[in-house]
Amino acid sequence: MSLSFHRWLIAGLASHASRRCLFCLGLIISLGNVCSVAFVAGQAPDAPRFQSSNIAVVERSLPTTWSPDSGIVWTAEIEGYGQSTPIVAHDQIVVTSTSGEMKDNYHVTAFDPADGSRLWQVDAANPSPFKNTPMVSRAAPTAVATDEGFVAFFEGGVLIGIDTKGGKTWQRDLVAEYGPITARHGLSSSLEVDQQRVYVWVERSEEPYVLAIEPSTGETIWKSPGIGATAWASPRLIDVGDTQHLVCSAIGTIVGLDPATGERLWQFDQIDNNSSCTPIPAGNGRFVIGASDGRDAGAAGEAAASNGLIEITRDGDQYQVDYRWRAKKATCTFGSPVVVGDTAAFVNRAGVLYRLDLETGQQVSVDRTAAGGVWATPLVTDQHLYLFGYKGTTVVIDRTSGDTVSENRVWNAEDVESSLGGHKIYAAVAVDSMLVLRRGDKLYAIADTDQP
Repeated sequence: MSLSFHRWLIAGLASHASRRCLFCLGLIISLGNVCSVAFVAGQAPDAPRFQSSNIAVVERSLPTTWSPDSGIVWTAEIEGYGQSTPIVAHDQIVVTSTSGEMKDNYHVTAFDPADGSRLWQVDAANPSPFKNTPMVSRAAPTAVATDEGFVAFFEGGVLIGIDTKGGKTWQRDLVAEYGPITARHGLSSSLEVDQQRVYVWVERSEEPYVLAIEPSTGETIWKSPGIGATAWASPRLIDVGDTQHLVCSAIGTIVGLDPATGERLWQFDQIDNNSSCTPIPAGNGRFVIGASDGRDAGAAGEAAASNGLIEITRDGDQYQVDYRWRAKKATCTFGSPVVVGDTAAFVNRAGVLYRLDLETGQQVSVDRTAAGGVWATPLVTDQHLYLFGYKGTTVVIDRTSGDTVSENRVWNAEDVESSLGGHKIYAAVAVDSMLVLRRGDKLYAIADTDQP
């Protein structure tokens, strides 16, 4: 493995408990003993997987004010439409998308962080066409970076290995191998990665499964049963003692797998409405989990009780899993909760931000923000908290005082919406001192133009 691979791996997989000095907020911003996002001399800090910029605190200044007319240093058009998070590695920003009335084609595209110019694009035909509408996932799974390049996955079953120059090194069709991928509103689970393996979670209606593959060849290392419930969350590696568990969360059930073998180590069923939020590492053997209020949920307290801090402990050869605390009012929707210092933050469908003490679950504060609903993972720097409202408003919050610093947009609210369900912010990633926002069809790079 190269030095650069180990640097981004440390940045992405190191734990986050030692960083107790932040304020709160929402999607998956924590690990076990944490490192910050790593710097490589002469390169942008890497973000090699889903939520990389959010799991670790971004310990540098990012822009706090911008508008459609100021602060945007470049934009880049994305072919078709996609809902995945940009990843940053090998001096490239890589995104996925799909195009065509039946999602006929898939695209993996690399852009230059310096100016947004397109470096390369890999295209693949979708072997399982499906009507391209706002009601189904559209290139939702986020790719991962490896030492050799990138691995991308699409809801139609296409799994591709790509080198750093945009050359396709291998390709698989999981539908041809394992049967159709039928899932409510489509598949959206992103890939997960460690030094030896890339993890693929296909939570479909019949015979769901989890794969571990060899990154350089795409060959299967192991295949294990999935959960058998609705899930749009992604698998997440959680530190447990001196090892890790691959944790998958679907409605009503969370499971922990051995990353080396795929063996199911434990199963937790005392939860509901946890369809979308990815487990957020919150110290060794702990993760924060979010759940929605649900279409048919009862009182607010009943819905909130599935949100909280879950702890994994070992008793002999067995693992015990239970809530350390449950929320009383806080809920989430598509955006996962986040851990920031000594607080956990949850953003509900109305944009209300709840900050809870990480150890006790006691409410620290509650504030209604202008962000509205949040689909993208919130991001935390050493000074600020960023909430990315899916309708286009980003709220920047002072992490110490909790005051709103600014409310920003990259397109005018009155702009005509696209035919594919309207403009939405799906993700944000820190790229050196820039903030890059991903809309379904476009990237926006934002920088503090007053800085040298």
